[in-house]
Amino acid sequence: MENAGCWFLNSGIQEPGGGVARFYLCDAQKNAPVSAEITGYSASAFAYLHSRTGQPVYLDAAVRAARFLADSAWNRGACLFPFEIQSPLAYFFDTGIIARGLMAAWRATGERVFLERAREAALSLAFDFMGDGIFHPVISVPDKQPVPHEPRWSRAPGCYQLKAALAWRETGDDSAVKLYESLLGYSLATRASFLSNEPERERVMDRLHAYCYFLEGLLPVTEREDVREALRSGLCRAAALFREIAPDFERSDVAAQLLRVRLIAHHVNDFPLDEKAAEEEAERAASFQDLSSTGRRLRGGFCFGKKGSAMLPYSNPVSTAFCLQALDLWEQHRAGQWSFELQQLI
Repeated sequence: MENAGCWFLNSGIQEPGGGVARFYLCDAQKNAPVSAEITGYSASAFAYLHSRTGQPVYLDAAVRAARFLADSAWNRGACLFPFEIQSPLAYFFDTGIIARGLMAAWRATGERVFLERAREAALSLAFDFMGDGIFHPVISVPDKQPVPHEPRWSRAPGCYQLKAALAWRETGDDSAVKLYESLLGYSLATRASFLSNEPERERVMDRLHAYCYFLEGLLPVTEREDVREALRSGLCRAAALFREIAPDFERSDVAAQLLRVRLIAHHVNDFPLDEKAAEEEAERAASFQDLSSTGRRLRGGFCFGKKGSAMLPYSNPVSTAFCLQALDLWEQHRAGQWSFELQQLI
């Protein structure tokens, strides 16, 4: 966790204004554009690192990220978060992740503006993206019209949206919790087709990343028998597909997501734990961390993925955030010192 934390702080992936780049492109030796969604994930990661280490530098980084979101990334005219600054599109999923990042920063600092902006984002989720029995994945800015759905998972409604809907639960408003319940029902009804709708093998790995969002979104309500069964069967299916496709194309974030879901379901929700599978996923996730480079741009960060045995040239903040948390939870489990709350899920 220490090396990954140093990468977040020192690599330049968080730019001076507080925003976090989508990834660092190793070949070109430059950052991709700053992303509000990735900054939201990073705010949650910084808050988590601060909670685990007590080091004020992580809290400072979380505050910079949250202030960027609350001020620079927020479109005041449209009252929503665009995909990127000045982007003509806004995403349902991104908005939920940003709101959760702001909530993490608020819990860590008590700064009211972060809570207020998170609640405004939750309102945007509820009203700007609402369709006929669904929540549209993408809308145009500033007119807030739904963008036609596409076969790509991120451009179509689906069960993966349930993780973004966790923002409704975390704001604590009763009506918002009911919105989560409505999306939960939709997600349970449509989950079976989400992975089978993709015929291309490598793209199934990308869909596994999104499908794990669905599994994460189930974690708060596993007292329900239908949810427990969906989580149990979904984790088994996702883990089997991951191992089947990994020799050709493997994503580090999927290994981390599977491990996190296993461990949280076991410790928080009393699910049996497959120790062998968890250990393998921990080893796979750890294998993507760059500990050989001496430069600050790469050392400690996690690579996005690999094809065959070749690592892909992306040092990725989401991969790093997911892997550092998954491996930290694995260490907590092995030490018998579990210390985690669901709202800390990055």
